[in-house]
Amino acid sequence: MTQDLIDPRALDRLAEVAVSVGLNLQKGQDLILTAPITALPLVRRITAAAYRAGAGVVTPMFSDEEITLARYRNAHDDSFDRAPNWLLDGMAAGFANGAARMAIVGDDPMLLAEEDPEKVARAGKANSIAYRPALEHIANFKMNWSILSYPTASWARRVFPELSEEEAVAKLADAIFAASRVQGDDPVAEWKAHNAALSERTKWLNTQRFEALHFTGPGTDLTVGLAEGHEWMGGASQAQNGVVCNPNMPTEEVFTTPHAAKVDGYVRSTKPLSHQGSLIDEIEVRFEGGKITEARAAKGEQVLLKLLDTDEGARRLGEVALVPHSSPISQSGLLFYNTLYDENAACHIALGQCYSKCFLDGASLSGDEVKARGGNASLIHVDWMIGGAQTDIDGIKPDGSRVPVFRQGEWAS
Repeated sequence: MTQDLIDPRALDRLAEVAVSVGLNLQKGQDLILTAPITALPLVRRITAAAYRAGAGVVTPMFSDEEITLARYRNAHDDSFDRAPNWLLDGMAAGFANGAARMAIVGDDPMLLAEEDPEKVARAGKANSIAYRPALEHIANFKMNWSILSYPTASWARRVFPELSEEEAVAKLADAIFAASRVQGDDPVAEWKAHNAALSERTKWLNTQRFEALHFTGPGTDLTVGLAEGHEWMGGASQAQNGVVCNPNMPTEEVFTTPHAAKVDGYVRSTKPLSHQGSLIDEIEVRFEGGKITEARAAKGEQVLLKLLDTDEGARRLGEVALVPHSSPISQSGLLFYNTLYDENAACHIALGQCYSKCFLDGASLSGDEVKARGGNASLIHVDWMIGGAQTDIDGIKPDGSRVPVFRQGEWAS
């Protein structure tokens, strides 16, 4: 079996770090966990680690690629406008009652590439609507949550199509363990040092109080206004329940909330975007007054346009993030077809929902107050990469003065 090629010691360390660093699970706290069924070896380890840490009840929920495809190939047309509201409402209730959230990703990123894009878009929208109550707990950082991954065979074949399945799984596993910082003898210490470095970056950015960021590079001349009272975050952060956790494992970014009405110029993607089983490549968009007014892509353009038409907020930004070209994930040279990894290889922006936590007093702000400060609202939150070795970024202060932030894809200082 391909899972036999995955280093069990590294998998044990990943499970322990996921619980202790990713979630920082608290004694007595319940855990809601989602994963592909093929990630069962990691789910079992995480469940054991969670109970050793004092978890209340761990509730895993599994997906299966063949079951997902069965819907697209056999379901009545009306099925694609429906979602399991009862289940997603239950997740939202669990979060409201203090449960932590963990997501393990690893499904074939191109699973739905050959399916009807209209049905994919409809099903995605229906699920987004139903998931909104649960998503609000995550987007508002009301509780500790974390995302990590498992090297499934279907994903490995996408990343390494030239290798045998066994070789591909082993190589993807090594890449995941390296990016997740669990290959050494003391991964907890490695994460502590990494979080400290990201914290220094956020502290510097927060002292600058930039009004906007100006991105330039091949096909890009984009000014991203920043929300009023925005706060930069990165690495370990404190959720509203007081628990410090690492939402993304791996992570190389520092990020904040842009102003939904103050984004102008044009930008070209620097890496493909894998979204709902389709690959969208060579994206080019133009913003005017915060809204995308023109959009094209060399591949997957119809998927992109349907995504932008999800709702009013889908054409506006909810996040801007800075990642140096020298990040370990970038230097690996791999396209993971997975946003959790690919977004940590380059500076990126996100269409859609903002994170209310990225305000100086985000925990106390109502939805209307977030909107008044420039925060965006949407059913979607989709990151795509716009940075690279030729990216320059200037921070623009309220008086119009400029401070170099990035030069040739790296931090300027």
